[in-house]
Amino acid sequence: MELDLIGKWAFVIGIVVAILAAFVTTVSTATILLILFILGLIVGLLNIDKKNTTGFLVAVIALLMVGMASSGALSIGLLVTPVGYLQDILGNFIAFVAAAALVVSIKAVINTSKK
Repeated sequence: MELDLIGKWAFVIGIVVAILAAFVTTVSTATILLILFILGLIVGLLNIDKKNTTGFLVAVIALLMVGMASSGALSIGLLVTPVGYLQDILGNFIAFVAAAALVVSIKAVINTSKK
């Protein structure tokens, strides 16, 4: 029961950090990405079960594709400052989710090799 609560809080904190980090300039990018990576690992370990693995990994692939495609599309916009914040938020969120996807994909490979 406690692990579920930790996983849920890690997810909420990860989203909040991903958003707020786009507006904070006093903390280094490396520190923010390390925090998001660790939170993503926790989310991948505690929140995604065997039943939701495929759906989660497909969603991560879609998110990564949107992130790659939108970086060019967003930079064309006239609102330079808000677009920069959106790009930073999306990049932070992708770093957070990619760490969770790493753990989930490793768990999926281990479960597949057991059969």
